[in-house]
Amino acid sequence: MNVNAPSDRLINLPFIGKRMPVPGIEHNPDKGHKELRFPGLGFMPNKLRNSFIAMMGEFVGTFLFLFLAFAATQVANTAAAAANVGGQGSGQSTSGGLSQAPNAGTLLYIALAFGFSLAVNAWVFFRITGGLFNPAVTLAMALIGAVNWGRAGLIFIAQILGATSAAAVVSALYPGAMSVSTTLGGNTSIVQGLFIEMFLTAMLVFTILMLAAEKHKGTFIAPVGIGLALFTCELAGVYFTGGSLNPVRSFAPCVVLRIFPGYHWIYWLGPTLGSLLSVGFYRFIKVLEYETANPGQDFNEKEAEAFDFDEETAGTGADVSRPAAQHAQPSAQLLHSAASFNPSPTSDPDSKEFEEQGSQLPKTRTMPADIGRPTSSSAASGPPVPGQIKRPNTITAATNYHKDENAYRNAPMAESGSMPQRAEQGGTYRVSGASTLGDFR
Repeated sequence: MNVNAPSDRLINLPFIGKRMPVPGIEHNPDKGHKELRFPGLGFMPNKLRNSFIAMMGEFVGTFLFLFLAFAATQVANTAAAAANVGGQGSGQSTSGGLSQAPNAGTLLYIALAFGFSLAVNAWVFFRITGGLFNPAVTLAMALIGAVNWGRAGLIFIAQILGATSAAAVVSALYPGAMSVSTTLGGNTSIVQGLFIEMFLTAMLVFTILMLAAEKHKGTFIAPVGIGLALFTCELAGVYFTGGSLNPVRSFAPCVVLRIFPGYHWIYWLGPTLGSLLSVGFYRFIKVLEYETANPGQDFNEKEAEAFDFDEETAGTGADVSRPAAQHAQPSAQLLHSAASFNPSPTSDPDSKEFEEQGSQLPKTRTMPADIGRPTSSSAASGPPVPGQIKRPNTITAATNYHKDENAYRNAPMAESGSMPQRAEQGGTYRVSGASTLGDFR
């Protein structure tokens, strides 16, 4: 794996020098001017450019998701048909429908294909568009306000085009008749199929709302949970309805094959009703302040220690939110103990006496604000400057230990000399074996 940061050039070619300045655009660092990576787009308003990016991301993401899923389904159905030639109901459907014979291996293969394809592509496109790939999901996101309606309409168009392109490519590349269309099977009635699609889609959409729309520490791995949700729903739905849960997933093969069953409408109405059902329940638990029922589930050890929960007084989600940064400020006990931490000038910071006296300082707590992403220039400033970290012999210095804990951890050991001599070296030293203020306990 290359550890270098990607180049800001459009194409990185050998024997090409540094990026040349763009004619007509003057770079002025003092004014904070930032050039676009593709200067030709400078005329386009940001809102329009972002909408174009979202459309392209959804088009490509939907295409890749359904291309892999359709291709794997084609493989499963072709293999099943070849292995069961002459078996009743085991061959490929003349209407292009996928094989819905009671073959657990084939059904599992199809469910895995859709679940894994969604998980991978949702993770890849998560930062570009959110990885929706489904009009039912787009509708839910628009209803809760996570996506504006104008963007949702553009995304819907991109999803239809991406799905249709995926079906067309699979039909052209793979030999034999395409058999990936969703049809009713297992003597399932139209009404039964409608409600199966509704409830399965509701499960998928609610998973997306709770793992991706609701921000928490596990949001970055939400695509894994979303892919598993689709996988389990496919297990329950492929045999009876084809397991659509996505209007464009059912629409695209019908367009390519030019065959629309009379009940095709259930693959639009069912997912739409499922989306509305999941949004209704999501809003219901939000109105009831669901956060207060089981708070602190994704707190780390330090946050859980600082979290003070009183169920009688916690009536809103804000009352059980992640501990605020102000809790990390030194208490009166810390200031009092820091004031008493004043060893003699001749004491050796590596000595047992020094460590015993420092152990009287109370343990400090690290809050989320203290461990967030670096936002200051200190994150890239390199090793600590001599004099930056000093011996905690005053209240101010002891307090700064908490704030400059990372710099203290990286400070080199003083080579030799007593306390005054080490102070003359700039005071940039640390106690042997200690990496944080908590190691003085």
